[in-house]
Amino acid sequence: LHMHTAYLKLLHSLCAAASPLLSPLTTLRRYSARRRGGSGGGISSSRMNALAATSRNFKQAAKLLGLDSKLEKSLLIPFREIKVECTIPKDDGTLASYVGFRVQHDNARGPMKGGIRYHHEVDPDEVNALAQLMTWKTAVANIPYGGAKGGIGCSPGDLSISELERLTRVFTQKIHDLIGIHTDVPAPDMGTNAQTMAWILDEYSKFHGYSPAVVTGKPVDLGGSLGRDAATGRGVLFATEALLAEHGKGIAGQRFVIQGFGNVGSWAAQLITEAGGKVIAISDVTGAVKNSNGIDIAKLMKHSAENRGIKGFDGGDAVDPTSLLTEECDVLIPAALGGVINKDNADAIKAKYIIEAANHPTDPEADEILAKKGVLILPDILANSGGVTVSYFEWVQNIQGFMWDEEKVNRELKTYMTRAFRDTKEMCRSHHCDLRMGAFTLGVNRVARATVLRGWEA
Repeated sequence: LHMHTAYLKLLHSLCAAASPLLSPLTTLRRYSARRRGGSGGGISSSRMNALAATSRNFKQAAKLLGLDSKLEKSLLIPFREIKVECTIPKDDGTLASYVGFRVQHDNARGPMKGGIRYHHEVDPDEVNALAQLMTWKTAVANIPYGGAKGGIGCSPGDLSISELERLTRVFTQKIHDLIGIHTDVPAPDMGTNAQTMAWILDEYSKFHGYSPAVVTGKPVDLGGSLGRDAATGRGVLFATEALLAEHGKGIAGQRFVIQGFGNVGSWAAQLITEAGGKVIAISDVTGAVKNSNGIDIAKLMKHSAENRGIKGFDGGDAVDPTSLLTEECDVLIPAALGGVINKDNADAIKAKYIIEAANHPTDPEADEILAKKGVLILPDILANSGGVTVSYFEWVQNIQGFMWDEEKVNRELKTYMTRAFRDTKEMCRSHHCDLRMGAFTLGVNRVARATVLRGWEA
């Protein structure tokens, strides 16, 4: 570490004009502080909980399945961890350095798959947990992928479009021989979008020839799939339908509360309303709104687009965003951040069903409290797998060179989501466990079987 720090100090002096916020030394200090648990931008409790909960859920599933301890350890260790330095010229002529990560967790069932996020606190431990989660998620959805995740430690809002493009291209140059159509297929995540994928595709193609299947979540004009934008939200709808049908209910007439009005939350709200559900409360980073008679989602979407948030919407009463999770409703959909349902608020939750549209919104302690109350939770690795499922459809279309219409995409998505729920319920019955552990045992079992069949001890 001392040698590495000395090297970075030398590099820092060479790039003296670069912003100190973005220097590699600052990045290393942040990383070291996080590893120590120091105050210098330390890991938030929700991130630590995401890492701890993923490992905890995996170990519980492995115990239920009776996995060999050596196999269990092998499944937990990532296949490859990549860390690269990306130095780019900024628009003002100075140089800035950023650290990029890619964790490739497992490839027993197929190419590794997972998002690339641009965020000022891309944490290696969190990326590791999310890569592992993708392995189990793709297995639950029964699509032929393993898990991966990556990102660059930067603040995308502080960079111009041309700076973001240069950064994306340099990152792609550093990892192009470690990703690929049948190796590792990136996708958008926090702080990245279809344009980011277009840049990766173009840069990768300079080395390997035109390869649209190397990334998913692309613009439709470059081989992106119809229906991809709505896929995660639509998957949430199909998963909710499957859960409610199990209890003799449908979407129509149910009261929904949705935390988060980004891509997933807004699409889920729109599709639930179209299916006859009543969305009575919604929040985003700017505020929260409630209307017991049902919120006009089309009107709210228009307001949100024009005002960069739902604050000030006149189609309901403004409420405290922190109280949203405890509103009286039938179905609660956390579709924003992780760790929002915890031991402090779990007992006050009045919903009968929780659909985890966000990654890890429920802490393990909250899980236990809610289970005692009889609240049914549809876990994230099943509920929000619609996005990666349609990414798989996009990959398939690119490889075939034959594109589907949106109706087929949505029809196939419903088939996959419904089947994943049915398979999860079967594991619940076999192992006498809840839906979360049913999904984890399903995913871990599929990966373990593939690993053993391929000859993991050889």
